[in-house]
Amino acid sequence: MREQPEQSSSQRRRPFERRASVMALVLVTLMCAPRLVDAQMPEDGVIEVVDTYHRALASGDSVTALSLLAEDVTILESGGAEDKEQYRSGHLSGDMRFAAAVPRERGEIRVTVLGDVAWAWSTNTAQGRMGERDVNSRGAELMVLSRDGDRWMIRAIHWSSRSVR
Repeated sequence: MREQPEQSSSQRRRPFERRASVMALVLVTLMCAPRLVDAQMPEDGVIEVVDTYHRALASGDSVTALSLLAEDVTILESGGAEDKEQYRSGHLSGDMRFAAAVPRERGEIRVTVLGDVAWAWSTNTAQGRMGERDVNSRGAELMVLSRDGDRWMIRAIHWSSRSVR
């Protein structure tokens, strides 16, 4: 039988060092995993912006809602078109009151991403009471977003709705 040469202390540490290197690599990979998922699933980032916008409206958080809108956003609703400043001083307060008062159930949201541009559309039903008025409507929403660095911004919103009879 052949004798194994005695290992030096530095040679005995190598398996430990290799394991430590592997563990460090695993930890770095796990820490970066959320970013990797975001990079692979841009639709999730788009949906998060749309959901955050609606939560902001429902909670009356105009600062958050406006922060998600690009400076050159176009909002189409009620047969008109508004830019960001017109929306801020016009329909925004009414949209927040409506979102807070009338529960809205969104159907499936569909997202298409082409490079740094995405659009998300969905339908919804809204039933409740707004002031003295009963609301029972079906709506559709289309949002166009663009990626600005690592964040999605809403560039256009189109809402339409009709009463359910």
